[in-house]
Amino acid sequence: MPSVAFYISGHGFGHGSRQIEIINALGRRLPAAWRIVIRTAAARWLFDRTLTTPVVFLEGASDTGVIQVDSVRLDEQATAHAAADFYRTLDQRSATEARILLDHDVRLVVSDAPPLACSAAAQAGIPSVVISNFTWDWIYSGYAEAFAAFAPGAIEAIATAYSSAAAGWRLPMHGGFETVPLLLDLPFVARHAHPSHTRARVFECLSIPADRPVVLSSFGGYGLDGFDHSTLDCLQTWTVVITGREPATELSKGIAYVNEADMYDAGLRYEDLLAAVDVVATKPGYGIISECVANDTAMLYTSRGKFLEYDVMVREMPRVLRCQFLDLPALLAGRWRDALDAVLASPPAPVRPRTDGAEITSLMIGAAAGIV
Repeated sequence: MPSVAFYISGHGFGHGSRQIEIINALGRRLPAAWRIVIRTAAARWLFDRTLTTPVVFLEGASDTGVIQVDSVRLDEQATAHAAADFYRTLDQRSATEARILLDHDVRLVVSDAPPLACSAAAQAGIPSVVISNFTWDWIYSGYAEAFAAFAPGAIEAIATAYSSAAAGWRLPMHGGFETVPLLLDLPFVARHAHPSHTRARVFECLSIPADRPVVLSSFGGYGLDGFDHSTLDCLQTWTVVITGREPATELSKGIAYVNEADMYDAGLRYEDLLAAVDVVATKPGYGIISECVANDTAMLYTSRGKFLEYDVMVREMPRVLRCQFLDLPALLAGRWRDALDAVLASPPAPVRPRTDGAEITSLMIGAAAGIV
């Protein structure tokens, strides 16, 4: 059976969540004679919970990303060491992946944004496209000293791999792509709440009080190491929602806990919860920004360590969503109330961008793969 293969970074949830939207859109129009292959080390539960189309799931590392201490702190040296170990064997890895692509009769490779996908596709004689808001050679250039010391040649190898792609389809708030040919710009690929999942229904299903403003604490899979939500200064006037995959423990007044498995079992998804709350407290990344834009949810954000993408996000966010900065020491000290009140009272963003990128991209993939 002919296939389209998606190589998805295992760094964070944003790469996976946006490609799942594209894969679901592609699956709705994919002929029965075609199939979709996913190659990733990202959390399998995210795909199992949110994919709506059958796929062949091939678990395996396709890049090394950035080594995180938690959602707002990272380790430059560990990042460089991991990249060095991975990219010094890029040619051998690419040969292995090329055989996998040929075994699955892949006609197009989508990279978000592992360089390995492009080099493997090139070895197999298959076109590849990079669909992302950044490239790893650009991100790693922000750690030039660490890479020069511990991963010499890795950035150049990554750039060479990207140059073998057929095209780069850039998502909004992008950076890098200097080494990718034939660039096209896409609208936001974003997860949208289901129209029937109103605030009242979501809060009732998840036992969230609806009598005051609600903020969702959302710091991804890496979390906030050692942070205690019970210290927050906003608990008298706000409800703070935290999520997890463990059973709820005793909570302070003003905090609501959502078990993610129970949420999905109730027919809800994370974007339904995000759309129902007033504000999301987070660190800025493409995934959470796109969902706030698509669902008209305000954002309270903090810094996220040395990550080049951050500067792009901070520069462009105010144009497309209501947002308020809170410095990391204040966030960790629990001084949220004033910033939450300010962003809740802020006017609408000046621009309402398109958020139908998944449908558009699925059509482009179909054309590039020769799907009929």
